[in-house]
Amino acid sequence: MEHYDQAAYEQADGDQYEPLLSEKDETTTEVESSLPDELTRDKLELPSLAEPELARHYVRLSQQNYGVDSGPYPLGSCTMKYNPRFTEDIAALDAASVHPDRSAESVQGTLKLQYDLQDYLGRIGGMDAVTLQPPAGAAGEFAGILLADAYHEANGEGHRDEVVIPDAAHGTNFASAALGGYDVVEIPSGDDGRVDIDALDAALGENTAALMLTNPNTLGLFERDIERIADMVHDAGGLLYYDGANLNALLGRARPGDMGFDVMHFNVHKTFATPHGGGGPGAGPVGVTDDLAAFLPEPHIRQTDGGSYERYTPEHSVGKVHGFSGNWLVLIKAFAYIDRLGDDGLGDASAKAVLNANYLAEQVDYDVPLGPFHHEFVASAGDQDAADVAKRMLDYGVHPPTTKWPDLVDEALMTEPTEVETKSNLDDLADAFNAVAGEDDETLESAPNRTTARRIDQTAAARNPRLSWHDLD
Repeated sequence: MEHYDQAAYEQADGDQYEPLLSEKDETTTEVESSLPDELTRDKLELPSLAEPELARHYVRLSQQNYGVDSGPYPLGSCTMKYNPRFTEDIAALDAASVHPDRSAESVQGTLKLQYDLQDYLGRIGGMDAVTLQPPAGAAGEFAGILLADAYHEANGEGHRDEVVIPDAAHGTNFASAALGGYDVVEIPSGDDGRVDIDALDAALGENTAALMLTNPNTLGLFERDIERIADMVHDAGGLLYYDGANLNALLGRARPGDMGFDVMHFNVHKTFATPHGGGGPGAGPVGVTDDLAAFLPEPHIRQTDGGSYERYTPEHSVGKVHGFSGNWLVLIKAFAYIDRLGDDGLGDASAKAVLNANYLAEQVDYDVPLGPFHHEFVASAGDQDAADVAKRMLDYGVHPPTTKWPDLVDEALMTEPTEVETKSNLDDLADAFNAVAGEDDETLESAPNRTTARRIDQTAAARNPRLSWHDLD
């Protein structure tokens, strides 16, 4: 057999084969369940369908759905961009499917690719070392918090128990800091939508462990005082953490490490074209400066003096934050994307992302109160309800923007068209915005009317989901 498989048996002559089910040992164990009767059942109501019916069922579902393969997907602060298909071909190669528990000697090619990806990401982010292990952006944030905690503890400053976060930050920042055992100190944004320097100065102190910051921020605004902010945080003895959610705006043009950030995570699914969110699994590599490299998770990959590659445990490693070396097939796609585009291509992608956002912002009739912005902009729906605007835009055959957040802008419509959209697509989006802008409340409140599903009770759907393969009453 050409492929290694965990379940494969090896024969005396070295050949391997996959045993038949009948050849595998089987044991039955009675398990006492403490689940209450209302949560147990005797059988599953699984459908019995012929293959054509099953295929048609999923095709029908796909036709009712709207995704990045259907058209523009301008959700702000989430970089939902088209994933080029060639990366899927790369990840499907036989050489990519090695078992992660194989010896280093037998997977030198895999380790080289991991080492090269660490290097690519380090150079893109201006970081000295990168771990590939965290399995998602939020997991990367949590790993970054663990690194900051270990760093302060090793320096005899374990008393630092506060993480400062602007009110416009992503919700995961607050969750990651709290999950890491820190008290969250939230600071308000200034009137210009950026970090309020006076509020930051008041929040920093001897207990500050870190400031978590997104740049450009969730309003698409670049923190013009970033060097001053970095100095303030460092003077207080804290670390500066970079949320990589909006790195698409800076790709190949500016680097968090050069701005003074000490720790950052990469959302490879946002910045480097791999599946996003529910389409995952994801990957959230974390980059650090030299001062924190000794605390990175293990295993880390390095090149030996002899030129080979090996896994090792950094001297003060925080341990594992995920199995093996992370979600490898996702990381392969990120590597392929970066390698294909190169320096010029990455810079071109961010330039087009910024150009598209600014072009679209100029075309919409809604007010855009803050700027200048980068890869995304936040318009105000004014007297209209932003959620109603979003529902109505579905009737015009486009995906709506993020709504109602950040609340620094009334009835916010946060829009990120990404670099992949054509002028024609941007004009269609603008037409949908502008058509809705002129409509009355009654029309908006009844939308959507031209979609497969009408407006749902979003709260009930979130709190009491009913998932079924067939139609519900």
